[in-house]
Amino acid sequence: MAQAMEKLVIGTSNLGKFREIMEVMHDVPFDVISSKDLDLNNDVVEDGETYELNARKKVDHYFEQTGFLTLAEDSGIVVDALAGELGVKTRRWGAGENASDEEWIDYFLDVLKDVPEEKRTARFICCAAMKDVNGEIQIFNGVTEGVLTHELRAPIYKGLPISSCFIPTGFEKVYAALSIEEKNRVSHRGKAMHAVRDVLKNRA
Repeated sequence: MAQAMEKLVIGTSNLGKFREIMEVMHDVPFDVISSKDLDLNNDVVEDGETYELNARKKVDHYFEQTGFLTLAEDSGIVVDALAGELGVKTRRWGAGENASDEEWIDYFLDVLKDVPEEKRTARFICCAAMKDVNGEIQIFNGVTEGVLTHELRAPIYKGLPISSCFIPTGFEKVYAALSIEEKNRVSHRGKAMHAVRDVLKNRA
């Protein structure tokens, strides 16, 4: 009888993030399941002052509920024209985490409407934490520089509204308009998840 694959829990309630993670992790030799599939408690207090602290809090939160190999991440955007305002608080900033994607991005673009092209620089940051069944944690990071457009240039990718107005350095299209392959090669989350994927492939 074939041995059952080890489970890997992706700890996020954000469907957009889960889709992006799975675009990279789709072929890892693990039974990948979401925290929503397991009906886990998704209420994590993200009060860490760094992405890594929040990623660690998230991975601990989900691991404690299952004991399975668990992956979680924290990410956000640093906007140079809004120094200190977003970062680890990105989704909770402005219109707030309970706002729809459309409400959130409308507020964001309105705040930036008078910022000139040369000052619309920004960078997306992702920190992922993976905790194994022995309780050991590994950290993976990804950063992508770019600029913010004045308007949406692609339909909103559910759960990731800034992807429709952020052009990564070296490209002419926003994140949300890139092909899956392009986006996962250049994006902050794609970079972190490829590093995770390499580790998981070597574990098998």
